[in-house]
Parts: sequence; C-alpha cells; structure tokens
Amino acid sequence: MQLALRRVNGYIIRRCAYEDLNSVISINLKTLPEHYTEYFFESLLREIPEAFIIAEINNVVVGYIMCKLEFGFSNFRKLGFVKKGHVVSIALLQEHRGKSIGEALMMEGINGVSTRKGDEIYLEVRTSNGPAISLYQKLGFQIKSVLKSYYRDGEDANLMALEIA
Repeated sequence: MQLALRRVNGYIIRRCAYEDLNSVISINLKTLPEHYTEYFFESLLREIPEAFIIAEINNVVVGYIMCKLEFGFSNFRKLGFVKKGHVVSIALLQEHRGKSIGEALMMEGINGVSTRKGDEIYLEVRTSNGPAISLYQKLGFQIKSVLKSYYRDGEDANLMALEIA
C-alpha cells in the first residue's frame, strides 16, 4: 500500500505502483490521442517514480501524471545545460475534472522533479486546451514558444516551462 502524498476532495494523490499501470494505460487510451507502449510506462515508473503520480478514489485510479528527467538547454537561461523535468503525460477521467485533482497531480509531479534536483520543468499542451493552459499558468508556467504542427493531427502546441530552482 502506497502512502498518500496528499488528499484532495476525497481523492488520494500518491506515487504510482507497478500494479497501477494497467489503470494508467486505460486512462491514457480513454482520454488522450497520444498513446504509448506498456514498456514506455514501465520505464518511466522505473526511471523517476517520484514524479509518476496517480489520483484515486475508492481504490480506483482516475488520473495520473508521468514525468521524465532530461539534460538540455534551459528554457530560461541563454547559456548552459540544465537538468529538467518533462511532463510526458497528464490525464484525468472526464467525470473527475473540475475538482482540483489535475492541480494536485501537477504539484506532486513538480515536487518529484524537484526531489531529483531538476532545475526546471516543461510540457507541451495543445493551443486549443484553454483549461489546461490556465491551470499551468496558475502554477507559474510560462509559454516559451509555439511548436507548429506538433501533434499528429497538425495542431500546434504551446511549450510551457516553470523554473524550479
């Protein structure tokens, strides 16, 4: 049994366990057009379990965030490489949205990257996804660039980033 990182409106926010992966994959398939292999989910859980977080209610997984660590050019500084977190995927079943669960998942994902000494964290979000963009801005993320035709369907993405350190 994993310990709760936080509780929000009756939901438990905790680290993902291997046993949760089938539920996470199912949520990904139901909610997002971008899908990944089972191996990809497993590898992220092994790489940085501190930032692979789930939300559950009544022992049912209803959302997740998974991040990875990378070294690359900063989204904030002109020179130098930094250690940065990448929010690879965040999803919440439709009927559980609007209850501050997405915000709690994001905050714990950020905390996980910070625990691993990440300097910043970034993500890509569809330019049409107003609610997500608003949430990320509320958490301090800034739009750093627009990635033209980023998604398979041709939609642009905003690259958004937050300085942690």
